[in-house]
Amino acid sequence: MGEGRWSALEALGAERKNASLRQIFADDPQRFERFSARTDDLLLDYSKTAVTADVLAGLLGLAEARGVPGQRDAMFAGAAINRSENRAVLHTALRAGPEAVITVKGIDVMPLVRATQARLETFAEGVRSGSIAAADGGRFTDIVNIGIGGSDLGPVMVTLALAPYHDGPRAHFVSNVDGAHLTDVLKTLDPKRTLFIVASKTFTTIETMTNAQSARRWLVAALGEAAVGAHFAAVSTALDKVAAFGIAAERTFGFWDWVGGRYSVWSAVGLPVMIAIGAKRFQEFLAGARAMDTHFRTAPLEKNLPVLFGLIGVWHRNFCGFPARALLPYDQRLARLPAYVQQLDMESNGKHVAADGGPLPADLKTGPLVWGEPGTNGQHAFYQLLHQGRDVIPAEFLIAAEGHEPELAEHHALLVANCLAQSEALAKGRTVAEATAQLQKAGLPPEEVARLAPYKSFPGNRPSVTIAYRKLDPFTLGRLIALYEHRVFVEAAIWGINAFDQWGVELGKELATALLPAVKAEPDAVADPLTRGLLGALRKL
Repeated sequence: MGEGRWSALEALGAERKNASLRQIFADDPQRFERFSARTDDLLLDYSKTAVTADVLAGLLGLAEARGVPGQRDAMFAGAAINRSENRAVLHTALRAGPEAVITVKGIDVMPLVRATQARLETFAEGVRSGSIAAADGGRFTDIVNIGIGGSDLGPVMVTLALAPYHDGPRAHFVSNVDGAHLTDVLKTLDPKRTLFIVASKTFTTIETMTNAQSARRWLVAALGEAAVGAHFAAVSTALDKVAAFGIAAERTFGFWDWVGGRYSVWSAVGLPVMIAIGAKRFQEFLAGARAMDTHFRTAPLEKNLPVLFGLIGVWHRNFCGFPARALLPYDQRLARLPAYVQQLDMESNGKHVAADGGPLPADLKTGPLVWGEPGTNGQHAFYQLLHQGRDVIPAEFLIAAEGHEPELAEHHALLVANCLAQSEALAKGRTVAEATAQLQKAGLPPEEVARLAPYKSFPGNRPSVTIAYRKLDPFTLGRLIALYEHRVFVEAAIWGINAFDQWGVELGKELATALLPAVKAEPDAVADPLTRGLLGALRKL
């Protein structure tokens, strides 16, 4: 569907891919007003792209032709849009309003969602107040979340982002099965004051359970077997396995198969966040996501931030041929946002099969490479490639109007200046003539000017999007995460893929499980000769 619109956009892409952004800006003095959108105090500025009125019209038409509104409504209604696993996709239900009724297979799931949230709040506030105490009756000062993937990246990112709101126990996270990760965390902690949260839906995730068993042994060595029940909680639905580990049912919190791991920070997986910032702040976080859900469902497509954000991504990936995008938060507390969005985006849209299981067109590009670091650090690392490299990599800047440290206002002013300067420099570049004039003004001799000018010129025409917000608080963070979630959904809907499975992750798990006995014992048992050779070499090092 929409093949004619796709072809028209391909023609526009061929024409505009190398268009001068300087000229586009000069031709439209009102460009910022016409190519930015907002909801309340959240702004999406896409004026520094090659999207023009005809391109935008074509993209909006493509969204209609590919059925984005209908697919969106089906998701919110609880339809089984995850077709490969025959599951609904309802992470949005976890932040729905108090009066919401959302059904899956004819059953309203909201009473169970609310009951689980109430249990989580009771537990979190009990840990914070000390009424839920350690084995010796003392207050917990530290919590350690043991998980991986969606059971780690979301809580890690959100906990760091909301550091100014922490007034509970210190939060630590262990994900990597590399023993160094667990060791480096545990050596800073007092067993008597530490609570562990083991997050694994099945309680079989090998990395998580390996770390959990090692943490259990560490605790038992210090406090004895009887202390396990007081010092562990679980996020899991495998009650029998949790009980066998020594964790009581009242300390176990589940979530549902219609919540994917990378969309699970709103669920019981967010328990460490709730303990760190409190139930009230966590509700503000959910409310921010709910506000973005409402905007996504109700705003016209031409003013709909997730739709516009997704369409710009499709424009850059499919019609301009850009293979990657750089996520550049000018907010140090969003340092883990690039990694979080990397999983959200690449695990969702790194697909080569259509949603119905059929083949995608051979020339259809799907999810791009997503990477990034916070500014201004990245400016002193990889921005050189963004400015003068041979590949064009669209950038996504995030910036707050206001920081959390009023006594360091000069710092924030410098941060904002750098963010805005980078977006302008990427777009406009610097011509050889401009570089020549600058060098001449500096008083360099003519031969030196001629030698240096090519080095100091920049091609420009590097598109970027800027997301601006007043202040990074729980509500705003909820909106930002939901914006990225729905952007991924829009892109997947246009590409015709399922954004909610992850069979590539499962393949790696299968192979690692099969290899483990050979790694522990004899490499000759490995069937693949290349893997057998590498394993044998490792054993000899």
